[in-house]
Amino acid sequence: MWAIRTRYAPAHRTRSAQCTATNNVTATVVADATEGYHSAVQNPIESQSTPLDCSAVLTHHWLVRVRGGEKVLEACAELLPDAPVYTLVYDAAGMESSPLTARSVHASWLQKLPGATRHYPKYLPLMPRAARGLKLPDVDLVLCSDAAVAKAMTSQPRSKVVCYCHSPPRYAFEPEISAEYARSLPAIVRPLWGVITKRVRAADYAAAQRVDQFIANSRHVADRIRCYYGRESVVIHPPVDLPDAPATGPREDFLLCVGYHTPYKRLDLAVAAAARLRRRLVVIGEGPEVARLRSTTSGPIEWLGWQSRSVIEDHYRRAAALLFPGEEDFGIVPVEAIAHGCPVIAYGVGGATESVVDGESGVLFAEQTPDGVCAAVERCDQLSFNPAAMHAYAQRFSRPRFLNELREVLAQALAETNEV
Repeated sequence: MWAIRTRYAPAHRTRSAQCTATNNVTATVVADATEGYHSAVQNPIESQSTPLDCSAVLTHHWLVRVRGGEKVLEACAELLPDAPVYTLVYDAAGMESSPLTARSVHASWLQKLPGATRHYPKYLPLMPRAARGLKLPDVDLVLCSDAAVAKAMTSQPRSKVVCYCHSPPRYAFEPEISAEYARSLPAIVRPLWGVITKRVRAADYAAAQRVDQFIANSRHVADRIRCYYGRESVVIHPPVDLPDAPATGPREDFLLCVGYHTPYKRLDLAVAAAARLRRRLVVIGEGPEVARLRSTTSGPIEWLGWQSRSVIEDHYRRAAALLFPGEEDFGIVPVEAIAHGCPVIAYGVGGATESVVDGESGVLFAEQTPDGVCAAVERCDQLSFNPAAMHAYAQRFSRPRFLNELREVLAQALAETNEV
């Protein structure tokens, strides 16, 4: 674990001024990942975590589908087996595969609005008020898993609030992401978007000041927390479910993209690069970019939509490489691919630099353009990779490691409460 210290910049400045430190630390992060690649191979991690003996609640921004953030929440719940869950919106059908459905789940009044479980992003202006309206019980610990405004839920004065931050809401703080979000809104709403994001940003910042301890899912996100909230954080990479062994057989000649594809994930770059290289591309997952690109592109692209875990793992075992062209908070998908022996071709800025070791588990590219992706694919084709070493390296992102580190931070937070 690391305490991250980077230069703070006021939240009203542009992203380039706010987070110049993010790009400045990339080389250090890559170097640390490379050093860790070899040490992780020789040092397997054993779990020593047991449930915490305290009263607690879990909070999360919304529970509508099991994706990366929800998998983190599931792991957090292992340490707090009796904790109920509080969230803005809850879709039991979408979460049916999750053990969280066995918990007592409490949703905000947004749940009662039309189409809330499907169209919850449209209710963004109401989310801060809805979050504050959720009054949490009087417990020792509030463990908040958040990428929006879940941290604004009202805790009791004696509760210790620990926030595992997947990222500050990028649509509220980053102009480029905000502009992309605005373009997806009905034309009549777009003129109000600036006012809406200003209010959400203010509410989120205020809520962040009430958090006792921040945990970031990557150094990249820790830098954002410092930039946007002026707060220190401890880095604990998220848990990844890893296979028992990597695939060691020959790989097929297709490229792979997996995830929920929003504009900032840059699926368009993967599609353009595959077309230029005349390479088959398999796209797994849903999202607005899938709908847009599917209707405007042609060529050897397979759009598989949402798939089961077994189907995704089968593609990890067979793909020539995973394409990951966006600037991500961390990125669980690259670690999953690496653990299966599948090389990852990723943009060399963001959370991917903390898992992809250039030349060892994949290739990092510097220019977020089709040409940059094409060059990286061609370089990847010329390299050879060691699946066994990749699988061993991925253990540093295992569930036991996550539980050990999280338990240590939570126990320390509770101990500080008892000392007061």
